[in-house]
Amino acid sequence: MKKILLASAAVVALAGFAKAEDVKLGILIGFTGPIESLTGHMANAAEMAMAEVNASGKSAYNFVSVRADSTCVDAAAAQAAAERLVTAEGIKGMIGGDCSGVTRAVLQNVARPNGIVMVSPSATSPALTADEDDGLFFRTAPSDAREGEVMADILMEKGVKSIALTYSNSDYGKGLAEAIASAFTAKGGVVTINAAHDDGKADYSAEVAALASAGGDLLVVAGYLDQGGKGIIQASLDSGAFSQFGLPGGMVGDSLPLAIGPALDGSYGQVAASDSAGAAILLEMGAAAATAFDGSSPYTNESYDAAALIMLAMAASGSTDGKVYKDKLLEIANGPADGSGVVIQPGELGKALELIAAGTAINYEGASGVTLIGPGESAGRYRQFEIKAGAYETVIFR
Repeated sequence: MKKILLASAAVVALAGFAKAEDVKLGILIGFTGPIESLTGHMANAAEMAMAEVNASGKSAYNFVSVRADSTCVDAAAAQAAAERLVTAEGIKGMIGGDCSGVTRAVLQNVARPNGIVMVSPSATSPALTADEDDGLFFRTAPSDAREGEVMADILMEKGVKSIALTYSNSDYGKGLAEAIASAFTAKGGVVTINAAHDDGKADYSAEVAALASAGGDLLVVAGYLDQGGKGIIQASLDSGAFSQFGLPGGMVGDSLPLAIGPALDGSYGQVAASDSAGAAILLEMGAAAATAFDGSSPYTNESYDAAALIMLAMAASGSTDGKVYKDKLLEIANGPADGSGVVIQPGELGKALELIAAGTAINYEGASGVTLIGPGESAGRYRQFEIKAGAYETVIFR
């Protein structure tokens, strides 16, 4: 596991504040592991939000990023990294975790005991909805319960009658597979097999043989693009078991078509994403940033928003104590019920801080069109795509 890296953060003279208090925010995501091709963009987006606030001169706090590796899949390693963030670094909030299993472990064993607010940009397991969190856990990506419904709709519209389904043997994979199977069968579809696969194996021929024996119009792979999911697809193509694949969010990233090649063309699926005005703004901001990132990469918009929500909630509450500012997250994200809040887009965090200081309500839309529902989770939208010429081509947003 990579050791914690202290990311550089510019310290600026803040107008209106004699001396800004340094406040550390942790970024706990899988810099190694099955989604490592995505996490650089995610971290850079979150850190750009911090730099934006610092440069605005409107905050009582100077935010400093501290990165830590969750590994995505190793709960013990993630907990150790999170403990270090809290005890050694003294963070006041956490962007993360990323993958659902490690996120649940960190929430229960680190965040709750220490009163640390967590805003996850990518943990999507439906189980997190019901987990006890003392009001400290939020997520800017929608639950997989919603993704299961979206995928079932897409499959039906494509005329798919039966699917073989394989999932990563993880909290994320199990929850998503259950959601897909339940929604698809409720619409009259047939799931011929619903089988787990382990990540990190060199050979998936046995798993693919079982999937092929069960059959189906296509194979849905609820896995990770840099690990077992990729291995399942390659083994399926090598053996001729399947030639077309249904791809949920964990299988979306440029590294997958690059690894598989033209044989992946024609496969399709969906990923949490927004067609909001803010998404287009962040795309431009990311390309122009000192540390550039791809704003279209999965969960990058949600990472910027996670950092922004924490910082604006601190400003609204006048506190860096998670037990205090947690109560401002929903207010900042949703605005007043009458719709009177001033809409805040990416690049407008300084404006948001001015409005908060003046006692004016805001409605943080951000890059992902944030609306938080229920126990602080995103209502969410999805981008339906098809892979063409090695690229994820958008079909429609749902």
